[in-house]
Amino acid sequence: MIDDLLHRLGLLQGWIFETAILPLLYAFGLMDYADDVFDWMWVMMFGGVAVIVAYLVCRPLELWRPVEPRGDRKAIRTDVTYTLVHRLGLIPLIVFVILAPAGYAIDRALMFRGIMPEAIDQYVPALADWPLVTLAIYIVILDFAEYWRHRLQHRLRWWWALHSLHHDQRQMTLWTDDRNHILDDVLQSVWLGAIALLIGVEPAQFPVIIILLRLVESLSHANVRLGFGRVGSWFLVSPQFHRVHHSLDHAGPPFDRAGGCNFAVILPLWDMIFGTYKPDRSFPPTGIRSKTARWAGLGYLQHQIEGFRRLFRALKPRRRSPGPVVEPGE
Repeated sequence: MIDDLLHRLGLLQGWIFETAILPLLYAFGLMDYADDVFDWMWVMMFGGVAVIVAYLVCRPLELWRPVEPRGDRKAIRTDVTYTLVHRLGLIPLIVFVILAPAGYAIDRALMFRGIMPEAIDQYVPALADWPLVTLAIYIVILDFAEYWRHRLQHRLRWWWALHSLHHDQRQMTLWTDDRNHILDDVLQSVWLGAIALLIGVEPAQFPVIIILLRLVESLSHANVRLGFGRVGSWFLVSPQFHRVHHSLDHAGPPFDRAGGCNFAVILPLWDMIFGTYKPDRSFPPTGIRSKTARWAGLGYLQHQIEGFRRLFRALKPRRRSPGPVVEPGE
């Protein structure tokens, strides 16, 4: 199934390149970049597939049982812009131009030192006949890594400064998943790509894993009154589960904004194991109370600039006010 999908996408990639891209490169004298453009198209196409799949799955659900009416359409349009730019344009370009060569360099350095990450089926030969099981194992490992990446986004002050842009949104929809600062997205790509490289994920499997991760994340942000019950809540993050993570008001510690709750991307099991699970069955309002509602409605570029401002403020050394003098024994 996976091989068939990759084959069909490869045929589509070749057709688009030959009929539309190659003539333009020839006309502008850019044929030296033909191979690079062809490879970049592969990254962009998978982003497009992820967007289409997420829309076809999540939009009917939002129409079926919305949590709230679509009030702030300007903020939603900003989220759509985020999705198109980050999945089809800017982020794929950054990943290709910067991260791909870095990945090759790391791979060569590991091989030079005799360290060669191998696929799981190299360690467990029986898995060679079960590609879907191998894919599932990779997804579980990467999902575990994503859980900890998400916790760090809330715990580290400078990273929260960037990630807070994602939480500005008070009108959750399937598009909200991509409302991230560009630096935040690059860090996520580095994190996920490096771990995938270290555990030996095959290049053909990685895009499929990304599509599955993005689909679940789009669903978890969707404006739909949907939970998976007591049993299902152990195995898949639901819109209800993740909406609690985005709630305007967290309960007391450890579920305040810095501590956070319900960090999982796919498997809620991680929150249950590490004490960050909040079993709230409501659908609370979302956003950050300390930020005014106008932040959600900013345009893409304004929002990006605001992210840099928050980052610079977070990186500034904080002045410590002198506390009361405490005598020994008090």
